[in-house]
Amino acid sequence: MMGTVRCIAIDDEPIALEVIKQFCSRMDGMTLSAFSEPETGLEAIMEQRPDIVFLDIEMNDISGLHIAGCLPENTCFIFTTAYMEYAVDGFNLDAVDFLHKPFSYERFSMAMEKAMRRLNFMHLSDEKRSIIVKQEYNNVPVMISDIIYIEAMENYSKIYIQNGDMILASNSLKSLCDMLPDKEFVRVHKSFLLARNWIKSFTRQNVHLINGTMLPVGRRYADNLLAL
Repeated sequence: MMGTVRCIAIDDEPIALEVIKQFCSRMDGMTLSAFSEPETGLEAIMEQRPDIVFLDIEMNDISGLHIAGCLPENTCFIFTTAYMEYAVDGFNLDAVDFLHKPFSYERFSMAMEKAMRRLNFMHLSDEKRSIIVKQEYNNVPVMISDIIYIEAMENYSKIYIQNGDMILASNSLKSLCDMLPDKEFVRVHKSFLLARNWIKSFTRQNVHLINGTMLPVGRRYADNLLAL
């Protein structure tokens, strides 16, 4: 079962945001942050990693279709727009649903049910996706979705996870690389492996993570990082 469902809405029409606020307030266990500036809203999404995103499409500064393409992997999003001609583009981007303005609370509820089914499926899938690491004489399961980055320390590895804890594992960094999916992690240095969805920005010398951490990029890994 999931706890509080965190949502973000982006729409340059204040009235449209107010409608979503009112509808969300009628549902238990939901919080909503609303943004009328698309770029500010996108920054909040990257920092807060909400469960569900509501996106208008036709906005002054930036298209909701563009924002959808920038969302972190596996983000559930619902388009809210007056323009039905974008429906095909929206579903091609894997939108959960497409709400045509003005929409009723009943139609909104249907979209939320679809989003919750997808979230619950992903939640169950994440619970099954873990690796087993050695810690002293114990075998410790670590959820893959919790890992931010891993640092090599001689014969050990430090695994930094989302709740702020660090697990000291007696596994080499190479062995952990072999356990983790290539599509979700990238080696940026002989001593660092990190989750790709935590990258905020990078250069050939450094990677800045969403939590404020800065890691070095090794010369031999720079080209691969840029290619990814």
